[in-house]
Amino acid sequence: MINRELIRLKIVQIIYAYYQNGNKNIDATEKELFFSLSKAYDLYNYLLLLMVEISHLASLRVEVLEKKSERTKTEKPNRKFADNRFIAQLESNKMLQEFNQNQKKIWDLNDSFIRTTLDVIEDSDIYKEYMESSQNSYEEDREIWRKIYKNFLAYNDELDAFLEEQSLYWNDDKEIVDTFVLKSIKRFEEKNGSKQELLNEYKDEEDKEFARRLFRKAILNCDYYMHLIGDHARNWDLNRLAFMDVIIMQIALAEMLTFPNIPIQVTINEYVDIAKLYSTPKSGGYVNAILDNIAKELVAEGKLLK
Repeated sequence: MINRELIRLKIVQIIYAYYQNGNKNIDATEKELFFSLSKAYDLYNYLLLLMVEISHLASLRVEVLEKKSERTKTEKPNRKFADNRFIAQLESNKMLQEFNQNQKKIWDLNDSFIRTTLDVIEDSDIYKEYMESSQNSYEEDREIWRKIYKNFLAYNDELDAFLEEQSLYWNDDKEIVDTFVLKSIKRFEEKNGSKQELLNEYKDEEDKEFARRLFRKAILNCDYYMHLIGDHARNWDLNRLAFMDVIIMQIALAEMLTFPNIPIQVTINEYVDIAKLYSTPKSGGYVNAILDNIAKELVAEGKLLK
């Protein structure tokens, strides 16, 4: 689940804090990096559990309506949403259950966010169309939750604020993690039952090593990268460049010079996007121009072979 896009973002955040806080302990900072990445994986599981808890509340509401219908001899409520087969499979998932058992903080049905979110879902056209549909398939059960997540849980400011209260590490992670949750929903197959595989924390050991090497090279070779940036920032006063821009270019150069299998333009594009996200409105242009000029010089000098 933890891909290189997320790794790059975390390294930018961690190295920025490394310089700002003045605590120049590289080993401790590396531990902080990997702890931060592990918290992103926790968030992935936590958001999967959120769907289960919303469904639990829906089931409780249906049970109340069923008791009322028994007393009043009226029509029984529709249990289609409460008995959703995708959610039943997700709840029984062995990987998710293992995560849940090890957590101190889990979702609480009394959380106002869960109640409010279920109200919004039940009032939506997506929900009404699902409940009125004559279809009765696992695929439909899975698709309704993909739509619910995409429309009501992804890009949700109230949920983002709630999660930030739970962990400061989740402040910038949710947008990326949302894509992993949606990907996981689409991968579910009824035949896999409780053994359906969720995304692993790392795709492979290579990505974990990518994080370690990139972090260390960015710091240990800092003076060389600053020299390169300074030489190519003559059109811009280096002292006036945003500190975040300099950090981003420092890490980009570490990636260029450390990982020969990653194309130069891929690296530049990744860090230009980070600059647009984390720095000033003009940062993307600065970072792109300076990195491009440095790369061309290094290639011409035979120091960058790609």
